[in-house]
Amino acid sequence: MTSTDLSTARAPSARLSLVLTGLSVGILVVSLAANTVDPRLLDGAPVWAKPVKFALSFVVLFATVAWLETRLSPRWRDGIVLTATLALMGTSLVAEMAYMMFQAAQGEPSHFNLSTPFHTFMYTVVMFVGALVLVVGIGIFGVVAACDRDARLEPGLRLGVVLGFGLSLVLTVIVAGYMGGQAGHHVGTPSADAGTLPLVGWSTEVGDLRPAHFLSLHAMQVLPLFGWLLDRRMPGHARKGIVLIAVIYCVATFAVFAGAVAGRPLIGM
Repeated sequence: MTSTDLSTARAPSARLSLVLTGLSVGILVVSLAANTVDPRLLDGAPVWAKPVKFALSFVVLFATVAWLETRLSPRWRDGIVLTATLALMGTSLVAEMAYMMFQAAQGEPSHFNLSTPFHTFMYTVVMFVGALVLVVGIGIFGVVAACDRDARLEPGLRLGVVLGFGLSLVLTVIVAGYMGGQAGHHVGTPSADAGTLPLVGWSTEVGDLRPAHFLSLHAMQVLPLFGWLLDRRMPGHARKGIVLIAVIYCVATFAVFAGAVAGRPLIGM
């Protein structure tokens, strides 16, 4: 391990990002274990499916943030901005997962559940604020990547991080904001025996807002990956290439979103 790696490992904010990644892994393991011993279904899906999916998403999110921190300069990595941002994101992680796991244990939905004042408060206030803190936190990391001139980021990778993290914020606010104002993630009413896509559970019969939500969230992984590849394959055109890919990604996300709003499934069967 180099001296740079050692200083990164000792950085307070880097430790916190790794702790949050590890915590997400632990929550995922617990949710998977509960899913294996609890056969109950909720709306046709395993009652622990949502905690499993969200825990996995948090693993990917915080692992990505932890990776980015290893590329930032100590001045930004150890600063109060990122430390406070991670602390707030961690609080949101705990609050959201605790509520989802509590609801799964009760055999009740956590999302779109307005059945009591408690559930209304948890969904419209706690879950909303938590989700907003998380995506704004992603955006803050993108801004820091743009401002940190000493970051170990090649041109394509830097722009991929800036655009990817920024688009995750903007697109998620648009798509998730719309979805949160609906009665559910479906546009239309699926039949009792409606088909779904394997693993993800997206509807193949009616419009489903979750594919667009998935694309919006994972711009923060897709665009940095393309930026890294372009730095190696087309170093002289990496920045132009990543801008073009970002435009295509936005168009694809909005096309999937518009299809869902119009009631069309992503893949019909």
